[in-house]
Amino acid sequence: MKAAVVYESWFGNTRAIAEAVARGLGERYDVTLCSADDPTPAIDELDLLVVGGPTQVHGLSSVTSRKAAVEQLGDGREVGIGARGFVEALSPVTGVSAAAFDTRVQRPAVVVGSAARSIAKRLERRGFRLVIEPTSFFVHGTPGPLADEEVERAERWGRRLAAVSPASPAATH
Repeated sequence: MKAAVVYESWFGNTRAIAEAVARGLGERYDVTLCSADDPTPAIDELDLLVVGGPTQVHGLSSVTSRKAAVEQLGDGREVGIGARGFVEALSPVTGVSAAAFDTRVQRPAVVVGSAARSIAKRLERRGFRLVIEPTSFFVHGTPGPLADEEVERAERWGRRLAAVSPASPAATH
């Protein structure tokens, strides 16, 4: 079975979580890991799509919040399409399994928002079937680092996700 973990990451925290999720999924899936700004495998060939991004300005990143991250980093990186642009560019599908995660400061989601919830809603609007609740992984402040044990928790989440993800129509081709 095939899965893709697609992420947006500015300070490396979301990338580290995506890598851990991919390791967990790797026990059951052939996993492709890529940035939202990189070419991705053909969605119609996937059994599972996992999308993650940082929570910025109380939700999913925007062009403005990505520009602010680039300015904070000071490395001249391109702003790109991010997780929002990646999901918005997806063609509608029927029944492909999906999951969403984010990284955010450890405060109640009602206070800081959740990019994962926004990603999940957007995936559902494209016809993806969520197989697990959107999940947050925690950082200490904007640049991080990740909170203790979050990488290990992300790998466990990936294993759990693999266990609850029934094969989508792509698995029967």
